Amino acid sequence: MTAFDSATPGIPDDDPTRTLTVASPDDPATTYISLAGGNYAILITGKQTNGQYCLIDMRVPDGGGPPPHRHDFEEMFTILEGEIEFTFRDEKRSVRAGSTVNIPANAPHNFRNVSGAPARMLCMCTPAAQDEYFLRVGDEVASKDAPPPRLTDDEKAERRQRAVELAPVYRTEIL
Repeated sequence: MTAFDSATPGIPDDDPTRTLTVASPDDPATTYISLAGGNYAILITGKQTNGQYCLIDMRVPDGGGPPPHRHDFEEMFTILEGEIEFTFRDEKRSVRAGSTVNIPANAPHNFRNVSGAPARMLCMCTPAAQDEYFLRVGDEVASKDAPPPRLTDDEKAERRQRAVELAPVYRTEIL
């Protein structure tokens, strides 16, 4: 059955308990996380969308990006500034500002900023939960431009270990 099949039940009633969400990385209420060498603003949470999706504004410095991984949810990136190199099933592809990349669920991938300059992209995960994972494995920082915390080698190792241990909880596998 497709979404437009005539046998599909009608549209559910409006849920007035859900409200309009307007998100800005400049909003003082935004939560900022230092993670994978970048500064991520959690713009729209899964709690705000009934778990349908989350939206994260990622500022990725040169050299920043996560290790290879895969997860059972869709992930879409829109490059706003700069250029990001995506590795998808072991094939590398550079993507510039203005382009959008969709990573299918379960596919091994990662990204890295190898452009020599900062980059910025929006990441939407559907269904949501990546926002919660990032909040649990990253370090909260004061603003979108805040430097990452200065961590000792032991603290860095603890963050990596926590990411690996929590990955299965958030349907993710670090490769």
